[in-house]
Amino acid sequence: MADKKLLDALSYHADGRPGKIEVVTTKPTQTQFDLALAYSPGVAEPCLKIAENTDDVYKYTAKGNLVAVISNGTAVLGLGDIGPEASKPVMEGKGVLFKIFADIDVFDIELNCKDVDEFVRTVKAMEPTFGGINLEDIKAPESFEIEERLKAELKIPIMHDDQHGTAIISGAALLNALRIVNKEIGKIKMVVNGAGASAIACSKLFVSLGVDPKNLVMLDSKGVIHAERADLDKYKSQFVTTSKARTLEEAMAGADVFVGLSKGNILSPEMILSMAEKPVVFAMANPDPEIDYKLAVSTRPDILMATGRSDYPNQVNNVLGFPFIFRGALDVRATAINEEMKLAAVRAIADLALEPVPEVVMMAYNDYDLDFGSNYIIPKPMDPRLLTTVAPAVAKAAMDSGVARNPITDWDAYKATLRKRLGIDNDFVNRLVQRAKKQPKRVVFSEAEDVKILRAAQTCLNEGIATPILLGRPHQIRKVMEENNIDLGQVTMLDPWTEDALCEEFGALLYEKRKRSGLTQTEAVKNMRYRNYFGAMMVETGKCDALISGLTRNYPIALRPMLECINVTGASKRIAGMHIVMTKNGPVFLSDTTVNIDYKPEELVDLVLKVHERVSKLQIDPRIALVTYSNFGSSRGPAPMQMRKAVEMLHEHHPHILVDGEMQTTYAIDGEARIKQYPFNKLGNKPANTLIFPGLNSGNAAYQLMRGMGMVDIIGPVLLGFEKSVHVLHHTSNVREIVNMVALAVCEAQEKS
Repeated sequence: MADKKLLDALSYHADGRPGKIEVVTTKPTQTQFDLALAYSPGVAEPCLKIAENTDDVYKYTAKGNLVAVISNGTAVLGLGDIGPEASKPVMEGKGVLFKIFADIDVFDIELNCKDVDEFVRTVKAMEPTFGGINLEDIKAPESFEIEERLKAELKIPIMHDDQHGTAIISGAALLNALRIVNKEIGKIKMVVNGAGASAIACSKLFVSLGVDPKNLVMLDSKGVIHAERADLDKYKSQFVTTSKARTLEEAMAGADVFVGLSKGNILSPEMILSMAEKPVVFAMANPDPEIDYKLAVSTRPDILMATGRSDYPNQVNNVLGFPFIFRGALDVRATAINEEMKLAAVRAIADLALEPVPEVVMMAYNDYDLDFGSNYIIPKPMDPRLLTTVAPAVAKAAMDSGVARNPITDWDAYKATLRKRLGIDNDFVNRLVQRAKKQPKRVVFSEAEDVKILRAAQTCLNEGIATPILLGRPHQIRKVMEENNIDLGQVTMLDPWTEDALCEEFGALLYEKRKRSGLTQTEAVKNMRYRNYFGAMMVETGKCDALISGLTRNYPIALRPMLECINVTGASKRIAGMHIVMTKNGPVFLSDTTVNIDYKPEELVDLVLKVHERVSKLQIDPRIALVTYSNFGSSRGPAPMQMRKAVEMLHEHHPHILVDGEMQTTYAIDGEARIKQYPFNKLGNKPANTLIFPGLNSGNAAYQLMRGMGMVDIIGPVLLGFEKSVHVLHHTSNVREIVNMVALAVCEAQEKS
């Protein structure tokens, strides 16, 4: 399976446009007039303004939101010195995290130089371009000197995240761990195993937080760092101990806290047993912690543990810090990231964990027991409050410590700006996937001889999103898997043409459902030989939890077996299709986009109820607009009249639903224009996030236009109205879109079960 993950990773980076990032324009460029403003002659005007006042570079260019991620590839992840070219995928990945978590733009820069003087000179020359610099994957001790010199010589925020990112997150975890075990930070005995960049930065920050240096014992690969050793550089020498301990085993006796930044499985159960009462263990080596989590907690039931892994509680993950630290630093144009700003980030992260966890976070992780305690000492990476908590804390610390050049005066407005940058629901897909992974379900794929389906099934299996069940001819499935290096292990494969007993069982059930519709028992059993019927009946009988179909079949052909096998809910007994459009400001839901040609008013009401229920279960408050070519009675055509009547019925019988119309799409998505023109509207000045179309023509055209132009990412179609989780893909769905649909189907199956 490890080899298959490797192939998936290579395909992810190589397929389509190579790499993970691109540069996009932020201003209109469609006309010659636009280009004349963007370049010659119009560009001369901002150039002259900046020449007069250098600080205007922040006003007229992207410098203020642009960070350089810089490495020489000498200490990449767990890969070591692999060179600048080989480090580029990591640096691009860092840029992705900056963008999706804090809307910070990044240029990744890989330098072919190991000499400290040359490195510093090169980076220093780039200061005019960037608002901040994130140093990455540079080996110690050179990384210390490089950062120190750049911080002293440049007037923009600089941070080596390998050092300070881990330090900040583990510092927050330490504060909260000590709160739980009721120990004073100034009295604890701490052992730090590892003496690289991260370990030294963590130890220095722990001391800043109150740890007594006399009570801190650090070890490197040669043992305890003590005064009798002659092989210590100036950075390790800061942590010389007077303790008589010389080995890890000796140092662990009576220790309150162990911090591991070394290698896996070097901590034994006996060492854990020798620690003080209620020990705190941060085993942060990756991918294997210094001691296995399950072994540690079974050895010491009173232990409080954190690791660097996402599959155990209390993951120490740098993404909790660096995007938001730079966001705050950039927004006040800080000249540095100083100790005060780092400590502010530590305390903001720690204090956030004390707050009640929003339901949106619990849903993302499918864990409704998240509450401050031994299994939750730091926030989850998907917590949307991190941006509006950590960034303001860092910005304020920059102002208080005198390094801010653009002070913030209105903090409420600043937080609103932060929320607007990404949209409160911008991480919708991430939360969906995380929720699915917490309780994966059995998903049957009816078109398992298709390579895209098999790749998606493998991703779902590898990521723990779902347990795939494949329908098709096993020999053909294996052939496609072998030709495309796909490994699904001992996955279940079923060929309906050889499953006589199941076909008889399923056929009998279908006959009972359809015998009054002209279907004979022989025909019912025969239908079960077809994969879509067989798969639908697997879901109906509980032999699997969800069905994904439609990639290689026409939509009506793929849909019909579901309609015949699975019950439909709602007063109208109609199903509908919904697409989820991923925008920067969160998802927008469109319906009906795939099923019904037109609607009567009462059927529109039923559709709105179905959509409202589905969107609400995704932990999003629906703001629903019924859209057509008319605005609140301006036209008397058939479609506006139908929608107007539906709105009247909704307002009368379902006043709790936030819905209005009929209105044009422009007014649906532009709340300010709507409130100005139609101040009586029930949606107020908020943009609608759910659009209901009068029929298939308009709904299908709207989503197809957006999808075809590549304007946005789209999930769907999501089928509404079935009692079970079944969905039909679009012909052109790619592997990622299939995986997203599976994640949504799994979440729906979780709800239905």
